Parts: sequence; C-alpha cells; structure tokens
Amino acid sequence: MRKLSYFLITGLLVVICGHFAMAQNDKSKRPSPPRTASGQAGDVNIVIDYGAPSVKGRKIFGSGSENLEKYGKVWRTGANEATTFSVNKDVTIEGKSLPAGKYALFTIPEEKEWTVIFNKKPDQWGAYDYNADEDALRITVKPEKLSSVQEQLKFEVDDNGKVVFAWEHVTFDFTVSAK
Repeated sequence: MRKLSYFLITGLLVVICGHFAMAQNDKSKRPSPPRTASGQAGDVNIVIDYGAPSVKGRKIFGSGSENLEKYGKVWRTGANEATTFSVNKDVTIEGKSLPAGKYALFTIPEEKEWTVIFNKKPDQWGAYDYNADEDALRITVKPEKLSSVQEQLKFEVDDNGKVVFAWEHVTFDFTVSAK
C-alpha cells in the first residue's frame, strides 16, 4: 500500500511540475505578450514580431530618471526579445535599400527625431548585445504626439507598406516599397 501511495504522489508531483514548467514557457502569459503585425507592399510580405509592453501609468519616453526609455539610447522597440522585421524580397524603406531577410528592429528615441535601425542580428534578447557594425540600414523618422494614450505598444502594417508604431503618446511611421 505504501508503494502505491508513493507512486501516486510521485506521479502527481511530476504532472504538476510539468504543467508549471510548460506554463513558464508559454510566452502568451508574459506581462508583455508576443504580437505580430503583417501586411504587404505589392508582392512583398512584411512581418514584425514584437513583445507588447503596456504603459501601466509609467512615463515611457524622455530624458529624466523617471522615464522607462531614455532619449539617445538604443531600444529594442518592444519587450523581451528584440523586435524583428522580416521581408521576403528586396525593398526600399523611405527610399533606402534593404535586402530580403530578417532583421532586429531597434530605435533610438529622441524628442524631435527617432532613428530606426534594421540590424543583421535578429536573434537577440533586448538590445544588450546590439552592435552598430551589424546595422543593415538606418532611417530617421519624425515622431508625432498621439491625442490619447496608446496603452499597449502596437505595430500595424497596411496594404500599401506603411508601418505604424504607437505607444504611450508617441507614434511614427515609415513606408516599405517593393524594389
């Protein structure tokens, strides 16, 4: 009887531990869940994979110590793993060439102008290993102020290749065109 109880308890513990281990690997349960934005520019497929953090009452962009993302610092443009930007064909972005492929998408926020970076090393955690020597392309965009708070970070891609970023009070966009 004791052996049976031992095996039942051990089996139950294995099932419970396995359940919790699988739940920890479930990225959808993260505070900043994974999201995908996709669209097309002609026959070019555009896919952006990112972690979507929420404002949660925080001050996001600025130069003060209270700001989550500091002006002038490279940012992963999302949460968790670096945001990735993929295109299946060669494109131009704001008139500059980018070969087909998958890139890490970083930004450098500033008050009046942001730098958007397409980096050749897509599989990174955050921007901790960011290396400017791996940049495939940099463009500059003008941020605009949103009239209301965008609580959760969001990318959208329309069917004309326009990519829109929005979070907190900030939005910017850039256009992807088939080459």
